[in-house]
Amino acid sequence: MKRDKTTAAAIKTKAHLLIVEARFYADICDELAKGAIAAIEKAGGSWERVDVPGALEIPGAVATAAKTKRFDGFVALGCVLRGETSHYDIVANESARGLMDLTMTGLAIGNGILTCENEIQAWARARVTEMDKGGGAADAALAMIRFARSIKKRQRRS
Repeated sequence: MKRDKTTAAAIKTKAHLLIVEARFYADICDELAKGAIAAIEKAGGSWERVDVPGALEIPGAVATAAKTKRFDGFVALGCVLRGETSHYDIVANESARGLMDLTMTGLAIGNGILTCENEIQAWARARVTEMDKGGGAADAALAMIRFARSIKKRQRRS
């Protein structure tokens, strides 16, 4: 299923985002990043890109970067493939929980960490010509940035 590119990225959002990648599967991450970068640039935004050792480190990196106040939002990218042990469940669940905890503090984060059974599934989700989950994660972050800005505007009016 191809993602509709006329959604969130079509709305111009001048914002500066940090793309945080767990590059264990570097080629898949590059494809995810390609989609994220295209969505950010289409929306009129700018970006920086950093990498961390694994998906479990992404929430910590986002939390650290958020303290600098340099970024309007964050895009988390990575790939976790099921293996022979329960490590998959820990990494998938805890990285998602860490990102969700950060969103509850008001950070605009798009979660593009793929959690798949195998590389075939991961590639289908990563490819910009297929599901483009990197672009979708960037669109989510941009949508949350717009939401936060609209709330601030309403607050100033009242």
